[in-house]
Amino acid sequence: MHKSFTLQASNAARIYLFTTPAFAALEADPFPGARAIAAAQAFTGAAGQTVLVPGADGRTESVLFGLGNGRDALAVAALSGKLPEGDYEIAEDGGQPFAQIAAAWADGAYRFDRYKPEKTKAPRLKLPGGLEGERLSREADAAAHLRDLVNTPAADMTPAGLQAEMAALAERFGAALTATVGDELLAANYPMVHAVGRAATDAPRFLELEWGDAAHPKVALVGKGITFDSGGLNIKGGDGMRIMKKDMGGAAHAIALAELVMGAGLPVHLKLYVSAAENAISGNAFRPGDILASRKGLTVEIDNTDAEGRLVLGDALTRASEFDPDLLMDFATLTGAARVALGADLAPLYTDDDVLAADVLAASARTGDPVWRMPLWDPYLADLKSPVADLVNSGGSFGGSITAAVFLKQFVSAKSWAHFDIWAWRKAKYGRPDGGAPCGLRAVWSMLEARYAG
Repeated sequence: MHKSFTLQASNAARIYLFTTPAFAALEADPFPGARAIAAAQAFTGAAGQTVLVPGADGRTESVLFGLGNGRDALAVAALSGKLPEGDYEIAEDGGQPFAQIAAAWADGAYRFDRYKPEKTKAPRLKLPGGLEGERLSREADAAAHLRDLVNTPAADMTPAGLQAEMAALAERFGAALTATVGDELLAANYPMVHAVGRAATDAPRFLELEWGDAAHPKVALVGKGITFDSGGLNIKGGDGMRIMKKDMGGAAHAIALAELVMGAGLPVHLKLYVSAAENAISGNAFRPGDILASRKGLTVEIDNTDAEGRLVLGDALTRASEFDPDLLMDFATLTGAARVALGADLAPLYTDDDVLAADVLAASARTGDPVWRMPLWDPYLADLKSPVADLVNSGGSFGGSITAAVFLKQFVSAKSWAHFDIWAWRKAKYGRPDGGAPCGLRAVWSMLEARYAG
């Protein structure tokens, strides 16, 4: 069971969630003296407002919490983020689906305390028993695992560290893991993965995990695993480099999804592909003007070494396409342009498959996990043409997230493909420190469940 959940809570404090309109319309106290206590503390149901009401023994007996307009599916994270240790249960849901409340609760209760000797103890929310409780706990565990991966410093989350994480996952679920490391990448025809990672002390590697029955539908997940991005010879400024431990956030999302698929026993034949490398600087770093071969057979002229993620993904998408999957999805912290376009929270979705797009957007609405479809605009391929190679790896400053997606499309041959250009990070939105965060994870998982769980 996830550490912020419990199935047994005989003496739990009761939580009452209210939107602002619902609280204004309240005609009876949900517990004795509730409206008078709220008035004394100016509680109106505004987003994040919290009132703790003690019982006769002095411990918290009831909690009022404001949801504002009720549109933020993670609003309850602001509550669990500040509640003291103890057990709690939902007495009034404020119109929020319980699955959203549980996801938000686990989100707010999360702490990255790997490097602190004293571990935090989370407040615990009472879940329903049976399969539903197991499902909510499993989803919270996957989201926390994703955040731990992103938050771990690059000195510890190296390409070898990513391999160790996937090896542990493979052992846990009886999957098979294949690793192609260092110069083996050249012999195995992953030239762009090798070029991006060859300057680092820890060797680049291509990681491939396989699980499930070969007779089931084929699902391929691809993740960008750049464990630290200096920008290469086109070096980033200090501010831009500060959080580049998160540049393996795409791999973290793909790993978390694989964990959910395997944990739920989804009837699919799963393959997880991660290109793991550090974009470092040394005498053998790849350079602007270099022309790289690719697994696809296309040649790529390097315009900017800081556009390295699409290179390692190009080889990975080619390999994944060789699996002939029914569904191929990749996840990458690919462009700052995506953040300029949609901000931190919205996960940009690129796909030519209208049915897949509709399914993902329906799951987004269902889970409250925001995803926005972006145009996969083929005419922008003209911006990626090189006079000396098949492609150039940077399409310029206009439409940067779109041109990156169009670049990736050149390496895809699959029945159905989607690309997510995510941030995998969040500012202190719910009173928590900045740090790794899921972006579209719940929406994509909900879509996969709806498609394949039967």
